[in-house]
Amino acid sequence: MAAEHNEIMTVFKYQNSKAMRDVFGRPFRDLRISVTDRCNFRCTYCMPAEIFGERYEFLPKKDLLSFEEITRVTRILLKLGGMKLRLTGGEPLVRNGVEHLVAVLAELDGASDITMTTNAYLLPKFAQKLKDAGLQRITVSLDSLDDEVFKKMNGRGFGVKSVLAGIESAEQAGFSPIKVNSVAIRGVNDHTIVDTAHYFKERGHIVRFIEYMDVGNLNGWKMDQVITAEEIVEMINRELPLEPVESTYRGEVANRYRYRDGSGEIGVIASVTKPFCGDCTRLRLSPEGELFTCLFGTKGTGIREPLRSGASDDDIETIIRNIWTARTDRYSEERASMTKPRRKVEMYHIGG
Repeated sequence: MAAEHNEIMTVFKYQNSKAMRDVFGRPFRDLRISVTDRCNFRCTYCMPAEIFGERYEFLPKKDLLSFEEITRVTRILLKLGGMKLRLTGGEPLVRNGVEHLVAVLAELDGASDITMTTNAYLLPKFAQKLKDAGLQRITVSLDSLDDEVFKKMNGRGFGVKSVLAGIESAEQAGFSPIKVNSVAIRGVNDHTIVDTAHYFKERGHIVRFIEYMDVGNLNGWKMDQVITAEEIVEMINRELPLEPVESTYRGEVANRYRYRDGSGEIGVIASVTKPFCGDCTRLRLSPEGELFTCLFGTKGTGIREPLRSGASDDDIETIIRNIWTARTDRYSEERASMTKPRRKVEMYHIGG
């Protein structure tokens, strides 16, 4: 009941907030903070190993925003309507001391929800530290429970057991329910979708199946590889009967379905076949301090230099307001009418 109450309060504040709004009237509400561009996985749809090999040069430490700089920007953004914070990467747990950043962010006024998306490989070392620091929720990326399929998809040969161990450690630390993100790709892991739903249904966690998206420029995306949200729901419904659930709040990215036997729910994220640009409330901060107003953005606006050259909080606030109030992004709605691909920022650089 406490979790439900917190969600209701979040909705109330969202509906009544005086958040800055973009050209289409969309309020700013969610901040996604990418703390590193590095990752210990090489998922085919995000950081394919043939490109991001051993010699690939990631950002040097001096170019990354410090925790103090991240905190300062976040504090300003919370004043401008932000309420939900999500730490992403790359893989956020490879950033040294990330639990200390969580602890500082958890003390900021206005943050109603702090969560992290992780591949969970390092989670056994961090779950309790993150819980103690004030992290409220965890989302784990796991694309298949089939070991061979998963090894191919993560590009590093890591087995499913390592991720399940991370999920178990999060449970033991008190994170519940845990959300599990699973990218569905036709001909790759579609035959494992129902098994994934079965497994987490029995354990009380929520799987969110994600349509394969044309994020970045390197994953070789093709429309015929997309398993639609409608297909995913039909596949699961045949074995585990489902019924739709109303959205908890405007801007919720997942279409929710509950099991008719009352034993939990799933979500499907249909950004390809049913774009939700019209309700997008997200702003993304990259590891080196660029702000992106869309997952499929072409270019961000840098705020690292102003931060390091003596700009006041008011100066930074003005920069941010100018970015958001001029925002016109709606890539997913425009995708079908585009005659040629658009160059986009890579997903590993700004989180999902």
